[in-house]
Amino acid sequence: MIPLLFGHSTLVTAIGRGKSEHIRALREQRSGLQPCHFQGSNLPTYMGMVEGLEDVSFPSSLSRFHCRNNQLALLGLQQDGFESYIAKARRQYGSHRIGVLIGTSTAGILETELAYQQKDAVTGKLPASFVPRGRYTQDTFSVAHFVREYLQLTGPAAVISTACSSSAKVFATASRYIEAGLCEAVVVGGVDSLCLTTLHGFSALQLTAPGPCRPCDVNREGLTIGEAAAFIFLENASTNENQPETRLLGYGESSDAYHMSHPHPTGQGATLAMQASLASSALSISDIDYIHMHGTATVANDQTEDRAIASMFRAETPCSSTKGWTGHTLGAAGAVAVALGDLCLQYGFLPGCLNTNTIDPSFSSQVLLENQERPIRSIMNNFFGFGGNNCTLILGRR
Repeated sequence: MIPLLFGHSTLVTAIGRGKSEHIRALREQRSGLQPCHFQGSNLPTYMGMVEGLEDVSFPSSLSRFHCRNNQLALLGLQQDGFESYIAKARRQYGSHRIGVLIGTSTAGILETELAYQQKDAVTGKLPASFVPRGRYTQDTFSVAHFVREYLQLTGPAAVISTACSSSAKVFATASRYIEAGLCEAVVVGGVDSLCLTTLHGFSALQLTAPGPCRPCDVNREGLTIGEAAAFIFLENASTNENQPETRLLGYGESSDAYHMSHPHPTGQGATLAMQASLASSALSISDIDYIHMHGTATVANDQTEDRAIASMFRAETPCSSTKGWTGHTLGAAGAVAVALGDLCLQYGFLPGCLNTNTIDPSFSSQVLLENQERPIRSIMNNFFGFGGNNCTLILGRR
């Protein structure tokens, strides 16, 4: 594939707003996870909530988009000078030559949950205002629609919803858009906000931990649901060859076709995605300095990923998961991990597995327990979603 430059990036998660707060939290090993109290829920688990999100206000011209998910998107777009960078890019490329590709899993489903809580007790009818606003809030495309209008872009736009790999796959799609000549650059990202559907749904599946998640721990008990927004501006690296910025070097996608939620026990789908990413980047296994794991802290997911990594890599290749800081942000997990990977490359930082006490002794890969700081040039990022929707991305600064 043609390497794509990270022209600019930004993110908002439970540990902070913007890149500087995130690298500080990573170094200080400060988690954003807290006991669950979302919308009055008393589930015996933790969550990764963005504080103050309810106070984010919309421009009057875009008020129809008002919902928690789009509030989260707006808050993300307002960090790190991202809006200003896009304004310059519009002048350089033209608004019609910049695409928008966003990953999400539940979008604005909280609006539906709230509408059903307010339905008429006698007639069962939902509030009159709910249905007309559905396309701007509940509809999965609403987040891309909002981002596109807020940034004043008119190029091709789409939303990808493939569970936990949603906002990883937008990078692969963006590469194909640019190579096909559909646009010159793409705003890619992921946005997923907390809602009762995911909190109670994962709890019903007995996949949520009673405390903060502990990726790769021998006594891991499950995941922690979080919310986040992350955005990256991708453009053709050949036009900015001398910029010492992070680049998307390769991607790989696969599907397990095994089970609607459980990963293939041998990790064969994960392995295929990793192999494909190396092939598209023209890198070898020895070129990868660090593997940013999907690492959800569930028993099956972490074990399967370890098997896949160990089947390909030498035992000394360090790997870890950052979900102990942010929680599992579902449809936003891909973009969040990529934005964090960008910071790791910039600062020469390898995060350990936060909250983890003892690495599972059955694991064969070299999982980091403590943070390390040393120069790294290439990172492999893994994302393995429900239904075996797998994606691996390789980033580098060369």
